[in-house]
Amino acid sequence: MAIPFEALLPYAVIVTFFGISGAGLLHVQRIQNGGKKGRRGVDRWDSVHLVMQRDRRLTGFLRGQTDKAAAPEGFEFNNAWRVEKRFS
Repeated sequence: MAIPFEALLPYAVIVTFFGISGAGLLHVQRIQNGGKKGRRGVDRWDSVHLVMQRDRRLTGFLRGQTDKAAAPEGFEFNNAWRVEKRFS
């Protein structure tokens, strides 16, 4: 006894939309990472010790890395630490 194809159409629609949404999420993540794949295995050194924030300040992307030995102009004033305003 054969299964009518009309019974399988909802499953085909569901699988198609899961595929479209997964591809869309992958595309959005790649745009956010500057065209690179997402980071895996981020350890405490990367997240707690401001390595990823430093990369973002240097290149503009969280995953960006640069091979330039000197920091760009204005980087010395682009500090991740917020300083409190002193009383005068």
